[in-house]
Amino acid sequence: MTYPSLRDWLFSVKTFAASMLALYLALIFELPRPYWAMASVYIVSNPFVGATRSKALYRALGTALGAAAAITLVPPFVETPLLFSVIVATWTGTLLYLAMSDRTARSYVFMLAGYTMPLIALPTVTDPTTVFDVAIARTEEITLGIICASVIGSNFLPSRLAPTLIERADAWFRDAAWYGRETLSGHIAGKDVSACRQRLANTVNQLEFLLSQLGYDHTHPGILTRAETLRGRMQLFLPMISALADPLIALRQDLKVWPEGLDALLNDAARWFDEPLPTRAADMHDNAGDPEADNLRARIAGLQPARDALTSWEGALLSNALWRLGQVIDVWQDCRALRSLIAHQDGAWRPRYRHWRLGGTERFYDRGLMLFSCLVPVSAILVACWLWVSSGWHDGAGAVTLAAVACCFFAALDEPAPMVFRFFVATAASVVFAGLYLFVALPKVHDFEMLVLLFAGPFILIGTLIPRPAFNVVTMLVAVNTATFISVQSAYEADFLVFLNSNIAGVAGLLFAYIWVRATRPFGAELAARRLLRSSWNDVALSASPTPIADQRNLTSRMLDRLMQLIPRLAASDDHRHPSIESFRDLRIALNALDLRRSRHKLDGDVPDAIDRVLAGVSEHYARCAQQSARQSAPPALLATIDDALHRVASRALAQTPPAGAGETVANAATPPRALVSQRWLRDTLHALVGVRLALYPAAASQAPSGGEAIA
Repeated sequence: MTYPSLRDWLFSVKTFAASMLALYLALIFELPRPYWAMASVYIVSNPFVGATRSKALYRALGTALGAAAAITLVPPFVETPLLFSVIVATWTGTLLYLAMSDRTARSYVFMLAGYTMPLIALPTVTDPTTVFDVAIARTEEITLGIICASVIGSNFLPSRLAPTLIERADAWFRDAAWYGRETLSGHIAGKDVSACRQRLANTVNQLEFLLSQLGYDHTHPGILTRAETLRGRMQLFLPMISALADPLIALRQDLKVWPEGLDALLNDAARWFDEPLPTRAADMHDNAGDPEADNLRARIAGLQPARDALTSWEGALLSNALWRLGQVIDVWQDCRALRSLIAHQDGAWRPRYRHWRLGGTERFYDRGLMLFSCLVPVSAILVACWLWVSSGWHDGAGAVTLAAVACCFFAALDEPAPMVFRFFVATAASVVFAGLYLFVALPKVHDFEMLVLLFAGPFILIGTLIPRPAFNVVTMLVAVNTATFISVQSAYEADFLVFLNSNIAGVAGLLFAYIWVRATRPFGAELAARRLLRSSWNDVALSASPTPIADQRNLTSRMLDRLMQLIPRLAASDDHRHPSIESFRDLRIALNALDLRRSRHKLDGDVPDAIDRVLAGVSEHYARCAQQSARQSAPPALLATIDDALHRVASRALAQTPPAGAGETVANAATPPRALVSQRWLRDTLHALVGVRLALYPAAASQAPSGGEAIA
């Protein structure tokens, strides 16, 4: 067991001090529910200043929005309880959908507004004239807690998010270096490799939310821009290094062809991945560059096959492998440079990897699954309200509100039921703790100082576990619920029956929420993964279709984002046909199809028609996969179509090859610029076709394209 660190203890003491300050001020100001100020501190507090500030701001906005909705909706609809239940459920579901549509810290506004409205509105339906007072008081109490948490967290030994960003990035570099070494040695499967792939994708996903909080940490805008660019390069590394594996495996294992010097190049590239990150910003300036990366690029250029060698299958594979290795080196150098500039906050940067597809901002959202996830809390609120109204339970509002909170809080998870059950257990434990405080300890307390001493031990101890992801939810809920259930007032008032009835309502509501979520969402990550796969197949079909694409950069960013969502949902496996490996190949096919769509306009003769036939076959194949909701075997006819296109491209390149014996420099000097451009497009087209063939038919990598003489 790992004991709490000094940083954990510091966070807990600061949070407890802020909660006691909020409680003291709430008592001084005679707020009706001072314990809400104390509880709010534990809700918004985070070990890092930027996270606390962003959460505090968005909680204040969300509370104000939910309170305003309660004030607006309770008076006109309180006499029609069933209609009012529908309105409350619809409001909560709509705001929850907006929260799930925003993957930044800003989503907290919509989440809070969604369940704050029923928290205020439902307990006041028996006396609607009090809704305004309750809404104002709740806003004041929560705002007071937010201010105390922000002031204490920002001014007393504040912890910044930027060092955490560096720590997360360094962890990614360690995993990426190991993954790169394994890929260069030909290992693309195995549980360790699969688990590493999941960690890399998880880190990229977590950084998106972390970066949304970084702006509240007094971080320089330039650093924030570089951090976002670094995340984008991290996202590119996985598919790029995976794309390199196919031609290397084909050369090493299938064709048994291994050019002299390639082993040394790959070994040196793997060692470069492991090199320590730069410790000085000046090491990565544009003028200094990276000598090791420049040396690797020079060696790649030296191993490039001649143009006439591209007409052989081995030459085409080698050219493809070297081209992709160059891209990996460019991206890795960019990652190293950006990490150095973020750490040292000075220096200039110019990207090594440039591509016309970079710059997209679109993210992927499974709108259907999001809508269903929102309908579960909506239906839970409707059923719970119906049970409350039908039974006439005086404290039933507490059951409905906590059921709404639990269903909303974990709606975005693939499997929310286990977390709702933990919420139920934490709340039940809080009832016990609150009861012990209320009926055993508090009767002996006669001043605020003694109350602080009484709270200090348990709350500080629990607070040390809040920063830990494994305990965060449970310990935060225990602290918040215990503070709420104790219901500290300026004068001691305790009635066991009232305490038991009101708090059992909350526990009953959470038990209902668990049963309801378990019944309505029995599926887990498997369904989300299947839907992500089907959606990705639709996008591959779109990439290869003749349908105009408004912005190919956004299509690319959407496909990358979806892939990063898919990988963590797939279990680690030893299978070479594992969905994560196949999904990388799907992405490569889509990107190669976009390249083919672009290059066909630059070529003439019979090559564009051959490319069109390949694109049509790819589009039909993936449309069939999406229609069947299952991966289908690629048809043999499509392999023949790809081979035909490869022969035509190779023949075209052979026709432009200078006569034997002509020096490369002389040939280039004698070649018209238009012909040089055509040769470049032919080489790019050849790379794209080889990539499509390897991704669709990895088992046929050892077979040279049949049906012609140009490639054999």
